Amino acid sequence: MPTVEQVREALTEVKDPELNLGILELGLVYDISVEGESGEHVNVMMTLTSPMCPVGPMFKKSVEDHVRAVDGVKSANVEITFTPPWDPHTMASDDVKAMLGIW
Repeated sequence: MPTVEQVREALTEVKDPELNLGILELGLVYDISVEGESGEHVNVMMTLTSPMCPVGPMFKKSVEDHVRAVDGVKSANVEITFTPPWDPHTMASDDVKAMLGIW
């Protein structure tokens, strides 16, 4: 049965196409849930750095592909939301804030 931690680990490889930084460190992933009797379905709620992201669909597919690669996952749903809007000042890790020059 896949766990939220396994999904999170798989998502460490996904980078934002604009900033080339990990989506978890950026704070773009809002929620991960594993459902089904054996955890075969995974939902990911996330956002993009910009609502006008030209590679949004390709980015979403990359997240879905990484989630589906986790052993035991049969389906993945990635929902993009802009509520709350992404704010690197409060959502990004300290390392990313330093890289972006946010103090």
